[in-house]
Amino acid sequence: MMPRRRKLIIKGLLIVPAMWVVVTYIFAATSSHSAGEEKPSEPKHKAERSLQQQQPAHPNVLLVEPSNNAQARNKDPEYHVEQGQGVLLPPREPDGPGEMGKPVKLSNLTEEQQILVKRGWKNNAFNQYISDMISLHRSLPDPRDKECRDLKYPSDLPPTSVIICFHNEAWSVLLRTVHSVLERSPEHLIKEIILVDDYSDLPHLKKRLENYLAQLPKVQLVRAQKREGLIRARLLGASVASGPVLTYLDSHCECTEGWLEPLLYRIYQNTTNVVCPVIDVISDDTFQYHYRDSRSLNVGGFDWNLQFNWHPVPERENKKRKHTWMPVASPTMAGGLFAIDKKFFKKLGTYDSGFDIWGGENLELSFKTWMCGGTLEIVPCSHVGHIFRKRSPYKWRTGVNVLKRNSIRLAEVWLDEYAKYYYQRIGTDLGDYGDITERKELRKNLKCKTFKWYLDNVYPELFIPGEAVASGEVRNLGGDGRSMCLDSPARRNNLHKPIGLYPCHKQGGNQFWMLSRDGEIRRDEACLDYAGKDVILYPCHGSKGNQLWIYNPKTKTIQHGSSGQCLEMSADKQKVLMQECSEEPRQKWSFENYDPTKARRKS
Repeated sequence: MMPRRRKLIIKGLLIVPAMWVVVTYIFAATSSHSAGEEKPSEPKHKAERSLQQQQPAHPNVLLVEPSNNAQARNKDPEYHVEQGQGVLLPPREPDGPGEMGKPVKLSNLTEEQQILVKRGWKNNAFNQYISDMISLHRSLPDPRDKECRDLKYPSDLPPTSVIICFHNEAWSVLLRTVHSVLERSPEHLIKEIILVDDYSDLPHLKKRLENYLAQLPKVQLVRAQKREGLIRARLLGASVASGPVLTYLDSHCECTEGWLEPLLYRIYQNTTNVVCPVIDVISDDTFQYHYRDSRSLNVGGFDWNLQFNWHPVPERENKKRKHTWMPVASPTMAGGLFAIDKKFFKKLGTYDSGFDIWGGENLELSFKTWMCGGTLEIVPCSHVGHIFRKRSPYKWRTGVNVLKRNSIRLAEVWLDEYAKYYYQRIGTDLGDYGDITERKELRKNLKCKTFKWYLDNVYPELFIPGEAVASGEVRNLGGDGRSMCLDSPARRNNLHKPIGLYPCHKQGGNQFWMLSRDGEIRRDEACLDYAGKDVILYPCHGSKGNQLWIYNPKTKTIQHGSSGQCLEMSADKQKVLMQECSEEPRQKWSFENYDPTKARRKS
């Protein structure tokens, strides 16, 4: 037994070192192979560092280098995220939730899931729980007209720097935006994707985001060192961009197939073209992708509250185009998704950096483009989906009405004598809106046209309050005690609802009305309409019928054109009624600033 045991021990002593040598050799070979795989990327990183060093320094910018952490690079791109962020599904799952833009609907949720859904809505103003169920690479339908799919573009289109600004954005919508750009754009047309972090403080947007972006080509991260707001964040992105064209996207978008080439082609044809895609709606609840063909195209506009709105393509513009899928001029930018030649962007003097956090930037660039030598267009062959939130989930600076301050700066610089129509809505107390000397000097140096030129040539469809027969409050003269005025908000979601009454307050707003020469009682694009039940607000349709009102300055009555009935305040001052015309005092109304000389003369 002893010799046999001795032989086994000797064999063991010989085999163990041999196995160790083999393992060591395999490990060394594997490491060498891994290192070899990394080498081709080294010139790329050196080039990126060289490029960043060439960019102008900014005291509030931090350029984040892509991570070389092998452990981070080898992680599953859609790894587990923290509780409240959801669990992301594997990429490109053919039958996964939301594929081909289909809606995702929840049912039979546990109490814990319901809590997560509510938390997602609260933090983001959209259904983050459903967004996190959908792949970052989900498929979408092709919303383009057939003619658009058949178009061929030149091989030498200019490449673009895509700039995406974000602040505390949800992981899934931000990365879905990035992946949609990378996966649905010709590689040679994407110079780089620049993510501008406007001082986010959520954990998933820190090191985790840096590690994730390290896996993606052409993506770099720029971090603001304090809260800058959308305008200054866009400027930070432009300051480090190296492409000849700047393309701005919001951080909750999805680009569709063929979205980029039509935009770049219009700039290729004329560098003063500023172009916007058709913005399709991604449901904030189900994340369904909604789109329509080019025959249903709308263009951007605004009202005298300086709020953006949509309206149909004017007939005069349709006559200029041979087909509905051809580019169309738009008075204002359709949201914050657009492409612009970088040199033209610089020539225009970029944005008003005095704007506070958010608001007014799209109108400013729209006015500046048109009035200072450019053209603003919507390109129907380009489609980008966008989540339209019903509220802003972000915190604002306390004690400052951000939108009002920005809009006053906008009006003071660009609206000329027409600024008074905005001030009629907000009152004459403008407060402190900062120094605008530089902005006025910029407009002068650019030799920009007047706002009257803009209204006459670009947006003649806009109703001018100065042409109204009356403007201001509509006060009832029949009540005892405090007077009541017609009062109603006129936003899109307020349409089709009965108008109301409220004590007159002389502050404009919901009590500002205009009587047109055509007999409309309107607030911008919404008109009083009566079809036999309630007096409601309805989009102005430029015809008589339900929107024709006849004001008699002698009897002070407001008579409806088609029904012949008169507007009356209810006895309890709570409702607006339509009754047979009589001497009833509650049927008497006073229009503010009534000017009979502006009334249309009878033929």
